[in-house]
Amino acid sequence: MRRRDFITLVGGAATAWPFAARAQARWRIGMLEPNALSPSDTFVDAFREGLRELGYKEGRDVLLEIRGAGGSNEPLPALARELVALKVDVLLTLSTPAAIAAKQATATIPIVFTAVGDPVGAGVVPSLARPGGNATGFSMLATELSAKRLEILREIAPNTSPVAMLWNDTNPGMVLRARESERAATALGLNIRSFGIHDLVTFNPAFDAIANGGSAAVLILVDPFTSLHRQRIIDFVAERHLPAIYESREFVDAGGLISYGIDVNAMQRRAAVYVDKILKGTKPSDLPVEQPAKFQLVINLKTAKTLGLTIPPSLLARADEVIE
Repeated sequence: MRRRDFITLVGGAATAWPFAARAQARWRIGMLEPNALSPSDTFVDAFREGLRELGYKEGRDVLLEIRGAGGSNEPLPALARELVALKVDVLLTLSTPAAIAAKQATATIPIVFTAVGDPVGAGVVPSLARPGGNATGFSMLATELSAKRLEILREIAPNTSPVAMLWNDTNPGMVLRARESERAATALGLNIRSFGIHDLVTFNPAFDAIANGGSAAVLILVDPFTSLHRQRIIDFVAERHLPAIYESREFVDAGGLISYGIDVNAMQRRAAVYVDKILKGTKPSDLPVEQPAKFQLVINLKTAKTLGLTIPPSLLARADEVIE
């Protein structure tokens, strides 16, 4: 089976609906994200849950045209054009590269973006309060949280410098976030060393450089690519016995030490509200870009014990969830 056929098969949820249901659905919603989607994809499920809470029934009221890019940003522009050619009523995107691809594909179809770290800095919208054009959505405030993550990492393991920063260097959103993390580290008096990855070939050289470079801790910037390969990253960090902080709790659920960031599933459910407003006639330019008000601190005590770390009681008291 060709890779493109596989992506369409996995990502195309519309294929699950018979032609009659496709014809009867009142609205079509295009969904675009870098990872290959499956029926159990949590982000899609969260959006579906949001739609159901608003009274939408899939197949009757809405049809989801889902496209995933198999963990790579490269297919996103073509997949975005494919959704535009289907004349969807709204495009919902996950990640900065997906939002940029959608913006490049259409200036007329409304776009609701989620999980964009810095929408203004990435050029997705000119302003958070007045997004203008055909796009609006949800910011992750990712760049602003960089200093907080490094502070938490230092609180857990005071001798954290130098910090190895592992990130996808082909993601425009990650470029902004890495830059901000470097500035935050300088302000905190930490030495940070940057290691970019973007495909399977780049993993081993980056891991070797971290292992041989005397790094005392690791900061992992999370995007769809690093998330897709999270187990490989977690296993490496565990093998090197290094404390690490992640931007997403899914890494901690998989055995990582600690995460601090937003609840992406809650953001996806909230995205359904914006899609609902747009389907009912509101222009994207009239919907300000929302910023998260709540952040999750998740700690894996089992991993801490394996690393020989004692989590300060003050940090445990602030945690939203402790995995034992």
